[in-house]
Amino acid sequence: QKMPPSLPATINIREPRWDQSTFQGRAKHFFMVTDPRNLLLSGATLEEARRVVEDYRAGTVPPGLTEDQLWRAKYIYDSAFHPDTGEKMFIIGRMSAQVPMNMTITGCMLTFYRTTPAVLFWQWVNQSFNAIVNYTNRSGDAPITASQLGTAYVSATTGAVVTALGLKSLTKHLPAIVGRYVPFAAVAAANCINIPLMRQRELKLGIPVTDENGNRLGESTAAAQKAIFQVVVSRIGMAVPAMAIPPVIMNALEKRAFLKRYPYLNAPLQVGLVGLCLVFATPLCCALFPQKSSMPVSRLEPEVQARIREKDPWLETVYFNKGL
Repeated sequence: QKMPPSLPATINIREPRWDQSTFQGRAKHFFMVTDPRNLLLSGATLEEARRVVEDYRAGTVPPGLTEDQLWRAKYIYDSAFHPDTGEKMFIIGRMSAQVPMNMTITGCMLTFYRTTPAVLFWQWVNQSFNAIVNYTNRSGDAPITASQLGTAYVSATTGAVVTALGLKSLTKHLPAIVGRYVPFAAVAAANCINIPLMRQRELKLGIPVTDENGNRLGESTAAAQKAIFQVVVSRIGMAVPAMAIPPVIMNALEKRAFLKRYPYLNAPLQVGLVGLCLVFATPLCCALFPQKSSMPVSRLEPEVQARIREKDPWLETVYFNKGL
């Protein structure tokens, strides 16, 4: 019996499997990254994937390893370990936890939006979850201090709650359907506060920029601003379908006898509808911008430009990890 030919050690598993310059390639990539089934994998499976990936990067190809197995190991590895620090990520903060966690929280926000304590509680839960996700998926290997974490967390929670309660009082005299959109406005406002604050260190000190081969050229705050702007846009985009479509459906359903007879089905129905939207919205909105983002050298701060010009006068474009 012949052994299957050994895999070449030249497959670039630092990059995603699909072409990231196209939306379709990025969408395929993020459908893999945000697959909630990755949460069910055992610690042993994660360690095994890590071993395959690290061995392969070091040039050791285990006999009989197929290309599909290699990519599967890479995506399991990426789902659980931080790209810049290599440490195992807290389970709730992983991208594969986005759909189940957001589905539950958003469903509850959309169901229990009528009383002030419920609004306060669910906006607080949502911002606590966001803080964990933003901390877990921060860009770069720069540590974030406890006081920065605290400030961002308190400001975003306050921002969300103030927006939610403010809009809630404004919508009292408007049609019921308008009130259902209050949670979305609050979440959008909080994202605009939360993400820049969680990543304020990047805005002050910059994030690493590299040439196309991954050689580090310096830190840029202009790159950090672009990265954070893109993340805010895709996060708000992620929330749109999940918060815009279910209220319309629920509003129609609540007028039917069925939900009047079984009111306890309201929350599970909301959560299910939100989940259905999120399974598609999460990877598709992550795919709006390339993960490895780029910008022309001429758009960087003058002192960073000068340093890059010294090393490589002809370089036109730099790359950076935008974070999630």
